[in-house]
Formats: sequence, C-alpha cells, structure tokens
Amino acid sequence: MTAPVFVVDSLEGVGPGVTVTLDGPEGRHAVSVRRLQPGEDIVLTDGRGRGAAGVVLRTEGKDRLIVEPRKFPTEPEPTPRITVVQALPKGDRGELAVETMTETGVDAVVPWAAARCITQWKGERAAKSLAKWRATAREAGKQSRRLRFPEVADAATTKQVASLLAEADFAAVLHEEGAEPLATAELPAEGSIVLVVGPEGGVSPEELAAFAEAGAKPYRLGHSVLRTSTAGTAATALLLGRTGRWS
Repeated sequence: MTAPVFVVDSLEGVGPGVTVTLDGPEGRHAVSVRRLQPGEDIVLTDGRGRGAAGVVLRTEGKDRLIVEPRKFPTEPEPTPRITVVQALPKGDRGELAVETMTETGVDAVVPWAAARCITQWKGERAAKSLAKWRATAREAGKQSRRLRFPEVADAATTKQVASLLAEADFAAVLHEEGAEPLATAELPAEGSIVLVVGPEGGVSPEELAAFAEAGAKPYRLGHSVLRTSTAGTAATALLLGRTGRWS
C-alpha cells in the first residue's frame, strides 16, 4: 500500500538533510487518528505539485510529527488541462461530484449557478458551500495520493462560464441530445479542455445558445443519462484515457 499523504503549507527550502515538522490539524490526524509510528513511510505535499517522501522520525504529543524526507517527487502541470464547470446539485451531491472528479484526476472545478439549479448559493451559504467544495477537493486529493490538487474556483455566472469556454482549446456541453459523442470528438494534444455539466433540470435553451456562441458544442456521453453529480466524473475519465494522460 502506498504511503499516506499529508498537506503542509509550503515545502520551500526542504531538501536532503532537512527535517520537516507536521503539526496542526494534519499533525493531529497523523498522530492521533492514523497513529503513525517512527520508521513508517509518509508523503508530504503542498498540493501544488511538490512532494517530500520520507519516514517518520518521531512523534511529539498528540499533534506533532517529525519527518525525514528522502525523495522529492513532483507532479508537473498536466496537459491538456481538464476543467469541469459543475452546475450546483441538490444537497451534498456537490461534494460527491468534487470528490469523485478529484479522485479521477480533474484539474479544476468551477461551480455554476445555472438557471435551472434548485440549489442557489447566496450570502453566507455561498461561502460555506464553497469552503466545503474546496475542503472536499483537498481531502480527496490526499486520499488519491495526488501532489497537485484541483483548483475549485469561485462560483461563476453563465456569462463568466461563456468567457471561460471561449478561451478553451476544446469546449463542450454535456447534453443527452448532443449529435456527436464525446468519445469521438477531436481533442487537443495540449492546452485546455472545458466541459459543462448542467443541473438535474437540464441546461436551458438560452444557456445552450450562449455557450454555442462561445464555441462550445453539445456532446453526449452515451445512451444512458447520468446524474449531474456523476456526469463530470465519467467525462473526466473518458478524456484522461483519450488524451493519453492515463497511459
């Protein structure tokens, strides 16, 4: 089994012969929950592509762990970069979508307040919901042993999503009535791919028109219709395979 991953604020200056102290909530989890012991393997990451793999030297109290890094892996910026614009699902299905997309390998998630979303982020609820999505991406990134966690952007309006699509090297709206399957779409070898996942009620005609004007065609995934909380994960997996990032 691969070594567990824990997050530190920075790995700047960390190299051979330099020990690292893991404390705070991450240190408490490592010492009191995972009960890591001296000699066990561990990986530290800043979540931005840098890592320090080593062994536990000792623990101090209930929330401090001293680590001796021995290897310094990196996870380079992926290409093509895959961003999923995720319409806000009901309940906790938003966190489920972020979790599974992160585990699969998505690079960025953009929450989208689509016209037909039942859930709407406003005021204090917006801040709390966004924080939950970001915490979910962080925890799922650790669980899946990633060194580069996906970025979860601020919630976007339809106009902002259209601007994002216009800048992409490949842009698509997942839609059950799409004439072309995503499995056969011509994809770029590098640059950026942006996918839009609509809400349970579907993408409105006005939104489809705005996205089409920005260069995003509708594509279907398959013969079955997936829920908004699973479509992004399925599409990400398909693209990772087709672009060679899973090879």
